[in-house]
Amino acid sequence: MMQCLQFLVEPTKNVTEKFKEFRTKVKNEKREPLDESQLFIVNLAKDLGRVCQRSEVLENISKSEDVWPTLTCRAFILEWASLLESKKRPMLTDGWPERSDWKDLALSSEQDVESGRRVILTWTKDLRAQPEQSVWPGEKVVAALDDFENQWKKGRMATLQSAMELVFWMLINKELDKENIPQKWLMWKQRSQKIGATPYIPHVVWDWISEAGVEVTLDLDTANPDLLISEDEKRMRCGFERKDAPNYHQRFDGWWCAVGTEGFASGRQYWEVDVGEMDWRIGVAKESALRKGFKSLNTNTGYLTLRLERGTELKALTVPFTALPAALIPRKVGVYLDYDQGQLSFYDAENHSHIYTYNETFDEKLFPLFGTVEIVKDLVIRSPGNRSYCLCPGVCLWG
Repeated sequence: MMQCLQFLVEPTKNVTEKFKEFRTKVKNEKREPLDESQLFIVNLAKDLGRVCQRSEVLENISKSEDVWPTLTCRAFILEWASLLESKKRPMLTDGWPERSDWKDLALSSEQDVESGRRVILTWTKDLRAQPEQSVWPGEKVVAALDDFENQWKKGRMATLQSAMELVFWMLINKELDKENIPQKWLMWKQRSQKIGATPYIPHVVWDWISEAGVEVTLDLDTANPDLLISEDEKRMRCGFERKDAPNYHQRFDGWWCAVGTEGFASGRQYWEVDVGEMDWRIGVAKESALRKGFKSLNTNTGYLTLRLERGTELKALTVPFTALPAALIPRKVGVYLDYDQGQLSFYDAENHSHIYTYNETFDEKLFPLFGTVEIVKDLVIRSPGNRSYCLCPGVCLWG
């Protein structure tokens, strides 16, 4: 019987191996020669990986399995050279380009890029002088790097740029507690690049965000009378008739909005919202923000929000508003408030990716804000899911 099974299994193995060889051959045949910036990134990955224990993820870059677009390489070189040359630590971001400025950064003159290469090469000389495998990144960093590689292999990340940035961050911030490096890296990324800073947030960091989960319910005394709100005060949509309701000064009577029952004036908080497909707004309202009429709900009037209009226009309501790529439109929004650090971040809670971050010094209580004009689909406040600890020793078998 075993011989019969072996007779069936062996040909399958051969076909699989031949298919892998064919795919590798085709991939190599289509690969174009690397330009100077791409070669620089390849060699930089070798230098970073050489001294960092258990950072095999960078081998995919150093072996040219993960090749970045030229503009991405140029932007990376100029960005990190700017950090090294200025002697700043990443938590200090004055003068740093935001994501919207990256195209201009990448199109800088060849002379600027060459200068950036020299700055980084000077720094890597010290790395080359260190013994191989001399830096232990810490369990949290290793877990994040493994997660990045897993997502990249599944095709959920276009490149391993985030992994290389995390290693870079770790090597220039040796004084930081290794347990906090992934979280600090994400906070810096969101502060320096407000739009789509990270295409994927590793589980070890996502769990840390989720730890700040709070229960949020709608305050009926603030809800526009046109809204229909569920008994558990976690669902809302527009009705066809306006209800009779006391005209409290805190009640919205123009925009179809409501705020949460509890406001926050310190600490970290996180909540999630299932949103509609056509029109919604999510964020926070300052305690002093006016709620009457149809005055714009933007940063000038005390609101820090994300808005979807007509199903295709995603924007942060800054002044003027900040248009966001349609690719970032979520169906479940994660809202993370770090009051003491002055950050309000929005995530795609299904894909674990960053959408937008407000950076501001908060000095008054902030209330979760919810708005919708949809009459069929409810806007639903969700309790953040429980943390899920993966027991797989390497690449997750279930994710």
